[in-house]
Amino acid sequence: MTENAPAGPGPGPAAPYDAVVLAGGAARRLGGADKPGLRVGGRALLDRVLAACAGAATTVVVADPRPTARPVRWTREQPPGAGPVAALEAGLRLTTAGHTVVLSADLPFLETATLERLLTGLREAGADGALLTDADGRDQPLVAAYRTAALRRELAALAAAHDGLTGLPLRRLTGALHLTRVPDPLASFDCDTWDDIVNARARIREHGHVLDEWISAVKDELGIDLDVDTGALLDLARDAAHGVARPAAPLTTFLVGYAAARGEGGPEAVAEAARKAAALALRWEEENQEKNETEEKTEKGAGPSGPDAG
Repeated sequence: MTENAPAGPGPGPAAPYDAVVLAGGAARRLGGADKPGLRVGGRALLDRVLAACAGAATTVVVADPRPTARPVRWTREQPPGAGPVAALEAGLRLTTAGHTVVLSADLPFLETATLERLLTGLREAGADGALLTDADGRDQPLVAAYRTAALRRELAALAAAHDGLTGLPLRRLTGALHLTRVPDPLASFDCDTWDDIVNARARIREHGHVLDEWISAVKDELGIDLDVDTGALLDLARDAAHGVARPAAPLTTFLVGYAAARGEGGPEAVAEAARKAAALALRWEEENQEKNETEEKTEKGAGPSGPDAG
């Protein structure tokens, strides 16, 4: 049984969830390349997916261990290469939450908000799972949220019926579940070929969020987990450039970050430091305007150093 869930934003997940990320495929259409390690927007595909599910109580990656931007738990299906159903079962062994988000490691445009919509759709529909559909309406069972008990129930039934899970396609599992669908052509975009990688890298700069992408990449690279008002910082940079000098813009924002780090270090500290610096830049601009007005009057002979009109 299937149904469609609304695509609009919903409330955040009310209950804890775990995440299982399948990252051990052979990537045959990529010539056997290390797909989870391929970079889009300067970040490994796997790290992009891990950032999206940062709210999970436990994140399990089914693959051989590798360096990642976030700490995770690692496991492998037995035998390695036994397929996605066996990999999912291996990952579920390390989860405890009532809901599990199941993801592939090649989703460059996945966001936390997408997972919140899936979890909300799952709860509201009373279904066994909520999965994304792509631009062609096809199911994406590896961009989905499931009731953990339902997955374990059907995995056990499949293992008993087939004397194990090796080589079974995911449709054998999802076909036995009551599912609801959430359309999302962008978040469901996955990278199976080199053309997909090229398109994803191009789309990073075209889909209207290049600044957000860049800030996220920088935060990952520097190990920073801090949400700040980028608009306020951009306004500060503009005020410093206009009121003082263009090189003042990057130097001022650097000093604001440094001051915030020496203080409380949170978003509030950044906002307060930015407010003070912006006020200072405006005072500089006002003084410069007064200076220019005085010089203009002097040139016209109306200033204190002008010729005596008497």
